[in-house]
Amino acid sequence: MIHGSIDSIESLGLYDGPGIRVVIFMNGCYLRCKYCHNPEMWLKGKNNISSGELVRKIKRFKNYIQGTGGVTFSGGEPLLQPQFLISCCKKLKKDGFHIALDTAGVGLGNYEEILKYVDLIIFDVKYADEVGYHELTGGNIKESEKFIEIANKMNKTFWVRQVIIPTVNDNHEYLLKLKDYIQKIHNIEKIEFLPYHKMGQEKYEALNIPYVYANLDEMDKDKCDELYQEFINL
Repeated sequence: MIHGSIDSIESLGLYDGPGIRVVIFMNGCYLRCKYCHNPEMWLKGKNNISSGELVRKIKRFKNYIQGTGGVTFSGGEPLLQPQFLISCCKKLKKDGFHIALDTAGVGLGNYEEILKYVDLIIFDVKYADEVGYHELTGGNIKESEKFIEIANKMNKTFWVRQVIIPTVNDNHEYLLKLKDYIQKIHNIEKIEFLPYHKMGQEKYEALNIPYVYANLDEMDKDKCDELYQEFINL
């Protein structure tokens, strides 16, 4: 039996994919995004559940999520637990579940095998160029581009999400970069702009981790909506 490390389960999620969903928050992430609101999931930690046990928990909600709903694997970064993720997805597919993967595309490889069982990729764009990506996340954009290339070849459907951060990417110049960047992604069904918030700041304090954006204001939702309208009209 394959075991994995999860932080929590949201039983009736409404925002992480179509319909009503069971959302699995998986531990572990290579990136250290300055705006991350889940620092408690950065480290994988100990395995705390088997794939069989997790699937049994998910199946309890099947009657509530039938139709357009399903299961979303989020995090953290689900791609850092490939064998556990594959084992869960195989079992869920046998029971007809719609599976979404909320990811930054930065994992351990084996993407083709994982994506065989994935119906929707919710892709988190961190920054639209290599320099800004590294500055914001500490990571290398190349791995996420590798993931996108494989997903494109497999004709996977994408929802694209971009967090809008004051003074970082809330300007026309960045929107042009983003427009150019997402040309690399095929089969985009939906694009979302998410306003930066500070709801995770207390977690940093509890974990004794410096919060880089402590003095940064939250993103105004109306301005975020205006930027989205500007973006789609480019």
